[in-house]
Amino acid sequence: MKQRKRDVDVVVISDIHLGTYGCHAKELLIYLKSIRPKKIILNGDIIDIWQFSKYYWPSSHMLVIKYLMGMIAKGVKVYYITGNHDELLRKFVGFKMGSLKIVNKMVLKQGGTKTWIFHGDVFDVTMQHAVWLTKLGSVGYDLLILINRFVNFISLKLGKEKISLSKKIKGTVKSAVKFINSFEQIAADIGISNGYDYVICGHIHHPEIREITNDHGSIVYMNSGDWVENLTSLECNRGQWSIYRYQDDDFANKVQVTINASDKMNSRELFASLLNEFNQMKQA
Repeated sequence: MKQRKRDVDVVVISDIHLGTYGCHAKELLIYLKSIRPKKIILNGDIIDIWQFSKYYWPSSHMLVIKYLMGMIAKGVKVYYITGNHDELLRKFVGFKMGSLKIVNKMVLKQGGTKTWIFHGDVFDVTMQHAVWLTKLGSVGYDLLILINRFVNFISLKLGKEKISLSKKIKGTVKSAVKFINSFEQIAADIGISNGYDYVICGHIHHPEIREITNDHGSIVYMNSGDWVENLTSLECNRGQWSIYRYQDDDFANKVQVTINASDKMNSRELFASLLNEFNQMKQA
């Protein structure tokens, strides 16, 4: 029996980090197979080019790309907004193929409202002034995710719940909390000054929807989170935005997917496969 899909007007997904050990590609693939979106906005850091290695590219990561390309071939509008981990794609801003478009930012107009969408790394001071330091931090973050997986493996064996080391660090270190609050306020301030109703970012791996006010007005700030720690996205239906959380989705967990996680592709095979997918899209 064919699985019924859930209709969604707009889906915003960011910070998937395909090509890293922390990426939950299988769960993302299950989520994508459970929905029928009219529009998909990939808000940066989809493929982690910074940490891309020819030694690590599981089939589940490739299947995510193939599935997205299949949706493009079917005419689903897909906007790829570049982030800092896939900044090499900024050379192709303006590129269009079928229903796919690569952009740096976009304004989504619907129901008389305007939503400003961009990745958010432009607000990261360390990103602007010390790229090497940011890249070093991303390697450390990936290592933390690996350690976290081992800790959770032991925790589950002992009959205890999973924990997120990175979330605990973000929630207890004052500088991390201050950075998140500052990031959100800056995005809101600029959005208000430009007359937007909503502003959507990614980058900080912190899913959120909240109204932010300053002396000049108010705006709804939203963040789509990530598919490393939180496994979240933003969904819009009939003009109403909400945070999707994979762990709370019983519907998605009924979707069946077959993945051989031991399969790997080297970088040459990966890009050859991507090229083949693009060629098929051209002929479609």
